[in-house]
Amino acid sequence: MLTEKLINLILLFFAYAFLGWCIEVTLKYFQFHRFINRGFLTGPWLPIYGSGAALITVVIKGLSPLEFSVGTTFAVSFLLCGFLEYMTSYVLEKRFHARWWDYSQKPMNLHGRVWIGNLILFGLGGVLIVDLINPLLLRLSGHLSPAVREILALSLLAVFIADYVMSHFVLKLVKTGVESSEADDTEAISKEVRLLLSDRSVFYRRFAEAYPEVIYKTERITARMEAIRAETERLRQEAEERVAQMRQEVAENLEPTGSIKNSIIEKQSAMIDLLYREEDASPEIRELKQEIEAKNAVLQKRRARLPKL
Repeated sequence: MLTEKLINLILLFFAYAFLGWCIEVTLKYFQFHRFINRGFLTGPWLPIYGSGAALITVVIKGLSPLEFSVGTTFAVSFLLCGFLEYMTSYVLEKRFHARWWDYSQKPMNLHGRVWIGNLILFGLGGVLIVDLINPLLLRLSGHLSPAVREILALSLLAVFIADYVMSHFVLKLVKTGVESSEADDTEAISKEVRLLLSDRSVFYRRFAEAYPEVIYKTERITARMEAIRAETERLRQEAEERVAQMRQEVAENLEPTGSIKNSIIEKQSAMIDLLYREEDASPEIRELKQEIEAKNAVLQKRRARLPKL
């Protein structure tokens, strides 16, 4: 029924989905000191890891006749997995009003959905997948007969689809709970969602514990956050204006009176030079200008005799 290439790709998808689940469970165990069954699905697999590995495998295989190098594999993995993680975060947030992971506090992040540390790990992981892990997994699966490998691939697909259908109902209930919540902060909504799922079957309760750091966002919370940002920006602008005003006041108070007078005299002289026209000036104006120039000459001589500091 299935071609050999498709069977290999399906088996690789589930192998990496399982490896990703093991990695996530291990990391969360060190963080929370307890077992947490990560992921939206109940089974021991995380599709985002399997999808990323499968994409890398297909794209690198397609590029291999043109160019094949470690640098190419790293760049393709860097970009493909980064795009996959970003779009997964975006779609899940828009569909279920929740941010399942947030890298806003990490350096060089993009909207909190991806960050440079993960992207580098994606690139390195892609190199390991293509050059080391894929050949090993394909050799191991090669020990199985084609019929057994096909049955295994179809069986895993059937269980995966059943798991997805069940998890869809769980996520639908979570979405309904978030949309109907009257709370105006994400912590209160999280408590409501956990309470909503606690009275259900084990599948629902498991999901409540799978993402202890989930950030729920409703229109009410979004509006509140926008109001807080606007108020923060207003206060920042007011503070900057007040600081500028204080600096001006301090400068005015510290400037010596003599310096202010000298500045006024210099500006008055400049203004006179701009306005004065010898051919149009009356005898009185000419005489007044000569007196001003004479006084300025006396002032310049006095300044020249003052000791220089």
